[in-house]
Amino acid sequence: MTIERLKRISLVGSAADKHALLDRLQALGCAHLVPLAPPAEEPEKRPPAHAEDARKALRWLLDEPEKRRQVRGEDGFDIAATVQQVLAAKDRLRAALDRRDALAQRARDLAEWGDFKLPPPEDLDGQKLWFYRLPLRQLTALDDLELPWQIVRRDNRQAYLVVIAAEEPPRDALPVPRDHTGAVSLAEVERQLEAAELALEDAQAERRALTRWIHLLTKHFARAEDQAVLRHAQSQALDVDGLFAVQGWVGVSRLPAVEALAQEQGLALLIEDPAPDDAPPTLLSNPERLGAGEDLVQFYQMPAYDSFDPSRVLFFSFAIFFAMILSDAGYAALLGLGLLLFWGKLGSSPAGRRFRVLASAIAGASFAWGVAVGSYFGFSPPVGSLPAQLRVLDLNDFDTMMRLSVAVGVFHVVLGNLVRMGNLWPRLQALAPLGWTLVALGGFTLWLAISALDGATDAVRSTGAGPALLAQTAGYAGIGLGLALVFFASSARPVTGLGSVLMRGLDGLMALTQVTKIFGDTLSYLRLFALGLASASLALTFNDLARQVGEQVPGLGLLLQILLLLIGHGLNMALGLVSGVVHGLRLNYIEFYNWALSGEGYPFRPFKKTETAE
Repeated sequence: MTIERLKRISLVGSAADKHALLDRLQALGCAHLVPLAPPAEEPEKRPPAHAEDARKALRWLLDEPEKRRQVRGEDGFDIAATVQQVLAAKDRLRAALDRRDALAQRARDLAEWGDFKLPPPEDLDGQKLWFYRLPLRQLTALDDLELPWQIVRRDNRQAYLVVIAAEEPPRDALPVPRDHTGAVSLAEVERQLEAAELALEDAQAERRALTRWIHLLTKHFARAEDQAVLRHAQSQALDVDGLFAVQGWVGVSRLPAVEALAQEQGLALLIEDPAPDDAPPTLLSNPERLGAGEDLVQFYQMPAYDSFDPSRVLFFSFAIFFAMILSDAGYAALLGLGLLLFWGKLGSSPAGRRFRVLASAIAGASFAWGVAVGSYFGFSPPVGSLPAQLRVLDLNDFDTMMRLSVAVGVFHVVLGNLVRMGNLWPRLQALAPLGWTLVALGGFTLWLAISALDGATDAVRSTGAGPALLAQTAGYAGIGLGLALVFFASSARPVTGLGSVLMRGLDGLMALTQVTKIFGDTLSYLRLFALGLASASLALTFNDLARQVGEQVPGLGLLLQILLLLIGHGLNMALGLVSGVVHGLRLNYIEFYNWALSGEGYPFRPFKKTETAE
């Protein structure tokens, strides 16, 4: 079990030293604080000075791909002024982009009319020019137009029409709306566009120059957040008669550090085990190489403190399920190649390092399973080759693949029930998940036995001998014994009289209604076979289509074959990735969680500093 055991600690010291002592405790970063006094306000929820603006400024600077050398010295650094400078530069860049885009669109619109300049208003004697693009098929509409007009240009689709009128013609005068060309000529628009491009380059250069402040902005922003969290911790402490007390949960492995702090600062320290009615937070503790399992757990549901950490089960089962759904060694090799290309970039953060370990497990499991089923971009290996010798399964052998998928489901569900039994032991209720384990194993054994007997000869069935009949008997016995354990052990009510016995019987009957669920959950793992077969079938279909195109379209057929293979396998791989993620996680979060975990916990949130170190 990798849920770390916690101890409740209580620290008592002089109120005059509260700020300094809490600052030291925050530096340790190992305690999940428990409020001893209701705070009047929650400072950590009130943004520190410039917090929202600083967050926007940092996000904008971090998105710049070309960053400058970072400034480390804080002499003369003003976070407020720097944030405002960054936000002003952001507004200028946005405005420059908008102006450039608007002028570029205006230049494209005017290019079709040509470069012209409108005459002065006095030369038109109060008249104005109105511009229209009239499709050639609608030129007959000009017969009914009572205003002077002139076609100044014509192409193969439309005529460019200028109408003379003192006021804008009615909307129904022509079947098309007028063009808004404006009073600025094409040459002037192109000149303004060039100036806008230069202004945009200046704004982009200013953004790159401001990236030198990322380190200091991050540091000061983190410091402000740390101060807000510290103020909140002070409000949670209890102040009585010149003393203060603070309480929290600490992992057993960090207790020596807390004891050293208490002894160094002269604090009174009380360490207690969790009481039966306590609900401590859940602190997951896994090796770094399996840390991605914790990420998968926290993505869906945090287990309760006294429950089981499913991180490792999720890590390995997700990789296996993903591999069975993808079912192609070629696709797996592409995943591995993509992972290698981004390996260094993923290693720049702890989350990225955890993810690349999980991705490595997924790619490795997918490649091994693809080799086992003998699928390489939908192609089967040549007979007698090494890949053909390594092929041990056939996706088209429906009976075998269905048995294998159901066996995986039985193992997963049984594992979940054994986990639940371990959490409940030595209480009587621990026998209920043991009963469901026997039901699952008995049902699977019975199914295999009946399948074997269906293919057996009449002589074997009539003699009453043979392993299949023995397995059938064992299956019925396992189901019966398992249901009996579920009925008698599911209730947590104490036996105090006839009424409680009847209520325990009712609880047992209600528990037995889950029998359909355990069989349904087990059969749900058939999706592993179905999706894997669908992926392999699509790959084979695209290969056949490409072969037929190559045979029927000589010359150009090779190019069409390549395009068809790239598009087809790209689409099939994308579908496989989506199916692997969605259904691989679903089988863990729905089927496994349902039988393994009881209750939901909340995460351990350490009271710690986030300020970056030099």
